[in-house]
Amino acid sequence: MEPWSTTTLLFVFGGGIAGAAFGALWAVIICALIVLVGCIIVMSGGSDFMLLQVGLGPIFGPHVGGFGAGLFAAAYAAGYKKNHPGGAAKDILSPLVDTSWDVLLTGGIYSLVAHAFLQLEAKIPIINQTDMIACNLLILGLVTRFIFFKEFIFGSSESIKKNGLLGTANYSISWAGWQSPPGRLIVMGIGWGALSVGFVSVIKPVLDPLAATGRISAAGSFVVPLIIGWSIAIINLICLQCSSGSIQKVPIWHCQALLAALAFLLTGSAAVGVVAAVLAALLQELCARLFYNHASTHIDPPATAICFGTLILNLLFKPEFLNLAQYFK
Repeated sequence: MEPWSTTTLLFVFGGGIAGAAFGALWAVIICALIVLVGCIIVMSGGSDFMLLQVGLGPIFGPHVGGFGAGLFAAAYAAGYKKNHPGGAAKDILSPLVDTSWDVLLTGGIYSLVAHAFLQLEAKIPIINQTDMIACNLLILGLVTRFIFFKEFIFGSSESIKKNGLLGTANYSISWAGWQSPPGRLIVMGIGWGALSVGFVSVIKPVLDPLAATGRISAAGSFVVPLIIGWSIAIINLICLQCSSGSIQKVPIWHCQALLAALAFLLTGSAAVGVVAAVLAALLQELCARLFYNHASTHIDPPATAICFGTLILNLLFKPEFLNLAQYFK
């Protein structure tokens, strides 16, 4: 799709309104379902449009209507309009359709800004080695936090002073506190890493011949094994959205799935993929403690860890940088 065409911008705007109406978590679950369908289409030898233009692109990608629009609209509703159904910008489970027309409209406007920003990111060296969708969510999320709550990068100074920057008050202020203890994170990281590497090792040999003969695009053959674990992990969050109490405490592992897959794709080493997943789990928790726990808005810990983790892996393993991947092949 032409990024600046009237049609594309209309899709971006409409998708942002829809994402705000759904609320951020429902929107990203729908986004993941679209991504999974797109992966299946590519694996069947079909077009990558559903995957790259709808699920991960301007129509309903996570940076626009598929997540970011819902985050911005929630902050606007809670911080300015004062009509958020749950009363707090961190509540990303509540749909925003029952707020006001301007809350929904902000989702569309935000998506246009996020779409434009992504085009800029792609031209900036080093920044374009991050996962640019995740980087987009982080940077615009910090801007959103300051606009509506006048909080800086780490959130409330009062909370930081009371609990310590990395403190969790015995996990009472933690994002996903049920999986925050380091021992739990390490063990789960091993599991998610092995599962994600398993997905890639099965799917990539199927896609490579299709790409070599031109039946599917090179982009599709790389993105499908990279993202399919992410999509399955996001779909798992239906339990978080729809349940309560202990049933709601599902593992949140899409960061580990994606970074394990990327490490495996870059190096060809399953061990490196599993180690990457363990480190991703710890990085995700660090990002939660730095950017989420003390604040009034939702800066997504998995997206933030994906942003930094992708940058680190690309700098370590790509041939144009340190090229450490050569030692694993």
